[in-house]
Amino acid sequence: MREFDAIIIGGGMVGLAFALELSARRNTSIAIVDPGEISPTIHKSFHTRVSAITPVSEAFLSGLGAWSRISRKQSFNATKVWDQNSHGQLNFNASDEGIDHLGSIVENDLIQAALFASLDREKIECIKESLTALDKTEEGYQVTLNDQTKLSCRLLVGADGAQSQVRKLSGIDTSEKDYQQQAIIANIACEKSFDGAIWQRFLSDSIIALLPLSDKQASIVWSCKNPLANALTDMQDTDFCRALCKAVEYRFGEITLESDRKAFPLIERSANDYVLPNLALIGDAAHNIHPLAGQGVNLGFADAQELNMQLRTHCDKALGDHLVLRKYARARRTDNELMAKTMTGLNWIYKENNEGLRWLRGFGMNLIDETPLLKSFLQKHALGKQG
Repeated sequence: MREFDAIIIGGGMVGLAFALELSARRNTSIAIVDPGEISPTIHKSFHTRVSAITPVSEAFLSGLGAWSRISRKQSFNATKVWDQNSHGQLNFNASDEGIDHLGSIVENDLIQAALFASLDREKIECIKESLTALDKTEEGYQVTLNDQTKLSCRLLVGADGAQSQVRKLSGIDTSEKDYQQQAIIANIACEKSFDGAIWQRFLSDSIIALLPLSDKQASIVWSCKNPLANALTDMQDTDFCRALCKAVEYRFGEITLESDRKAFPLIERSANDYVLPNLALIGDAAHNIHPLAGQGVNLGFADAQELNMQLRTHCDKALGDHLVLRKYARARRTDNELMAKTMTGLNWIYKENNEGLRWLRGFGMNLIDETPLLKSFLQKHALGKQG
């Protein structure tokens, strides 16, 4: 049996970031276990899975040496929100906070590849296998892989996504809310510029976000109730583009598809326990939220940073000490659940369309837009800052 100080199940963005920071700040032997391609192949065309990286996450990735390795990233300096059923609008601008951009739209594959390229392979071993069994030991965990290889560790980290095998095998239950919605994602090209902004429109039956990949190209996330999502997915490309143009009021001229459309169900999910003795969950393994604010991977990076900070602060304790891991869980659960409930609340507010609520919604949006202190408070939280 091979022994490691820490084993990370999941070689995606969050798992790689956690491993990279852990290896840089602590003399530990680390294994990353993932059955997929931990170092994805980068293509000339844009990938459809993208993230809106906040300045806080950008600083984190820069500190890990990964940000400069990302070959394509599109910064944005504004977020513009408008509502179909009221006169409400919200405009967030980087200049309001004295910064040059609010964040960057980056393809997930490029972030993952940059993190992989930054790994010290003498400290971190990547194992291309899947997890099949977990056994608690006195010192930590023994893991069994698909090829029957057995590994042991003092700290096991589940960074293996929404369908986490670590979470299932360790017996951690989840609380779930099925929104009865799907997110349709695709890449598009437009006639008119996005003017360096993310655009969101709230419709009677859906929410559309346009995340700029270049001046006139974007990734869209169209969150819809299931019947509409199915109808949009089944449309011919030309009909879909026509529906999209109408949904955003033809603000960007003619729209053409540059990728296939993909759809996935929207489910809010939270692990009832983030930690057990010698085990911690981070990223989507611990929590999923509605993609309304594009905060998913930023929350995962914050998990990775907090867990590493607690391990570093309590380096006199055994790696995997339950009290130390519980400090991580307490610190992160509040922020993660606040963001999840905020997204659920916003989703409800915008899907209800009685006249009184439409008026209140528009009034509230305009009030925020015209109240600098309130708008700054909301913008700081969207940027990943506190206070």
